[in-house]
Amino acid sequence: MPARTRGARRVQRVSPLRDPKPPRLPESLSPASPADLELTHDGKYLSLAYGPGRVTGADTENVEVERCCFAGGTLAGSLVRAEITDAELTGCDLANLKLRDSHVSTTAVLDCRMTGMRLDDGALREVLFTGCRADLTSFRFAQLREVVFRDCNLSEANFQNAELTRVQFERCTLTAAQFSGARLTQVRFSGCDLSGIGGIGSLKGAIMSRADAAAALDQFAAALGITID
Repeated sequence: MPARTRGARRVQRVSPLRDPKPPRLPESLSPASPADLELTHDGKYLSLAYGPGRVTGADTENVEVERCCFAGGTLAGSLVRAEITDAELTGCDLANLKLRDSHVSTTAVLDCRMTGMRLDDGALREVLFTGCRADLTSFRFAQLREVVFRDCNLSEANFQNAELTRVQFERCTLTAAQFSGARLTQVRFSGCDLSGIGGIGSLKGAIMSRADAAAALDQFAAALGITID
């Protein structure tokens, strides 16, 4: 048996990351009625198809949305402790929507406008964001697990004190995004623009492509007090 070399570094194995599970939608959905457009406290909205209308809530609490599709409409206002499960949102306007202390799971958000949307203190699990304009979004103190952001504009997004586990950022714009105090476990950045990112010291534990790391070299150096000559 060959002798073990002293001081040899242990290689950390990283299990492969995967896409979130797709929402489990029934083959047929009932059209949402006009009454379904105004979300109510403790309301349950199951297996509904929402078209290009305006769905609103005003500090509405404990809403449950399950197995629903939203296509081309607007979701506005604020929801507190909402539960959104097995949903698909395509081409929707979610700008400035507030989901406080809410849970979103097994959901796909496709080509949506999310500017200024707030998901603070919430939990996202098995969620896919693709082609979304998500600048100025806030995930402060949220928990994200098995989440993918793909081809999204996340300029000035706020992940302050968020907990990210097995999260992927693919071909995303993250200019001036904030990660101060965030905790990252198996988080991958690939093909992203990280210029001007804040809290770069909190990216400890991230997995990054060589090109992304090289592009952020000056910021890493500044965080470590290194002068590049």
